[in-house]
Amino acid sequence: MRQLLGLLILLLGLSAAQAQDVDPNRMPPHLDPARTANGLAPTPPMGWNSWNRFGCDIDETIVRRTADALVESGMRDAGYIHVIVDDCWQGPRLADGSITADPQRFPSGMRALADHIHARGLRFGLYSDAGRLTCGGRPGSQGHEYQDARTYAAWGVDYLKYDWCHTGTRNAEEAYALMADALRATGRDIILSICEWGNNQPWLWAQKIGNLWRTTGDIFDAWEGVDRHRIGVMNIVDRNEPLWPYAGPGHWNDPDMLEVGNGGMTNDEYRAHFGLWAMMAAPLIAGNDISAMDDDTSAILLNREVIAVDQDPLGVQGRRVWRDGGRELWVKPLAGGARALLLLNRGEAPARIAATWEQLGYPAHLRGRIRDLWAHRDLPPASGRFEAEVAPHAAVMVTVRP
Repeated sequence: MRQLLGLLILLLGLSAAQAQDVDPNRMPPHLDPARTANGLAPTPPMGWNSWNRFGCDIDETIVRRTADALVESGMRDAGYIHVIVDDCWQGPRLADGSITADPQRFPSGMRALADHIHARGLRFGLYSDAGRLTCGGRPGSQGHEYQDARTYAAWGVDYLKYDWCHTGTRNAEEAYALMADALRATGRDIILSICEWGNNQPWLWAQKIGNLWRTTGDIFDAWEGVDRHRIGVMNIVDRNEPLWPYAGPGHWNDPDMLEVGNGGMTNDEYRAHFGLWAMMAAPLIAGNDISAMDDDTSAILLNREVIAVDQDPLGVQGRRVWRDGGRELWVKPLAGGARALLLLNRGEAPARIAATWEQLGYPAHLRGRIRDLWAHRDLPPASGRFEAEVAPHAAVMVTVRP
């Protein structure tokens, strides 16, 4: 049924497709057995996105300032290389359908902004939508996929976040495959971030279409809870964790952008948030004001030992292996036979949490070297088990190496 609906939508849109150099006789993209992955994002993408902190109040001054701050703070060198301008950058389309940048917010134009970002050793990301309008009511890309892709490539775009507002009855798989093909046709390497909130189970079909796909509704800056369509960190964790078999190099589950440093949670909660995203091999896309972050925020976002767990080349998403009330154990296999281990306390009181070597996939007699990733120190070697006292709404994160 979904394939028939996608074919009907494709047929209804033939006139627009033909105007943008699409062969109307080719089969819908989701039926193409020759489709291959684009070869990008072998590890989860890292960078910064404007939305969580600035929303629609975005302009070129903020973006340039952020790009400079990514370099000055050391975040670029830690791996945060994508500078992504989210919704509300768009101006009106020209008579020929070409997309433009808002002349008040981005008077210098997007090519000049990309040049500023690239000159600092960073990559440039933009936002669009598979509907006629974006979530913020700006022009979307439906009916202009190839035209917009060519414009983005000419501007120097390296990353596209592609949303799902105002899409009506569109078939998600067809819509995202169409934009993926349009990006590829430009000849420029552009990472595709699929942002349809997990509504159409993209983990089942998107591995050869995009490089990451949202698995939940939007995050908000809270430990847990629901605020309209937005959900808290623990709610997102519970929805994203079961999808671990679908992640891997070039195709990642995306539990949404980071809230670290935006002020709604404690430092313990932010450390747990960041650690869980690393354990889940999630994209690490900061969402705070980089130019004004305090030392505590910097210490979390710049923790290279935790980042290394996220960026581990084996590319396995970690998972929860044990849960008892608010106490949890998470394990992530790492290249070379090591394990990342996270002890999570979701409760309201301190808790003692222990992990056995069996839960890590090790023989009980194995002697392991333990490294505390938040304290940045080696702990005494252990055999058979590791345990620690964990504060409320907090996590202890270590690596175990045979």
